Order: sequence, then C-alpha cells, then structure tokens
Amino acid sequence: MSFLDEDTYRLTETSSDKTYGYNRANPVNVGGSGENSGPLNERRFLNALLGPNGERVGYHRAGSCCGFKTPNGFMGEGMLDKYRMYWEGGKDTLDIYVNMYDKGDLKVPVGFTAKK
Repeated sequence: MSFLDEDTYRLTETSSDKTYGYNRANPVNVGGSGENSGPLNERRFLNALLGPNGERVGYHRAGSCCGFKTPNGFMGEGMLDKYRMYWEGGKDTLDIYVNMYDKGDLKVPVGFTAKK
C-alpha cells in the first residue's frame, strides 16, 4: 500500500461494485488490528476520499455493529465500524462500513473520488 502522507492512503482504483463499503456484507477491509494499527488504517482510508466532484469529505464514527467471524479478531470474532460521511453540497450523509480485522484491496467506493 502506498501513502500520500502518513495519515492518508493513495487510492488508485474505483470499485465497480455499488455495494462496496455501503453494505455491511461488503465492507472496506483495511486490516491492521494485529499490528495495533486498525483505527489508524480506517482513518488513512477515509482521509483518502473526496466527494464526487472533489469536495472535501468529513466523517465521524457512528459506532460498531455487525459482528462476524474472523481468525484475526478477539476469540475469532470481529465488529465492523460504521462511519457517517458527508461533504459540502452533498445530499445527505452516507454510511461506510469498515473492517479493521481483515485486509483487502482498497478501492474508492462508488460516488467518491480520491485525493491525488
């Protein structure tokens, strides 16, 4: 994974799957829990996103939800983190589900763009 800076991933590919990140069954898998960098990896991913027209994006953690089985979690279990995403001029807030236990290919969710 490459970085724009220590707090921001460099995302180069946009997902073609409209459920990626928006559906708890298809979360963004940032990994890092085993290295104690799970929350940081979540922020690195979210910090890389811009609105559909390059707008600056804001977010806040809305809580954890949606328990699931994973060999990378505590006693074989993990929880997703749910983030509320918003930007100036955006219609509403959007929810993005992030998994800090398992690693995956990071892509820009449909409806967002990435910082360069």
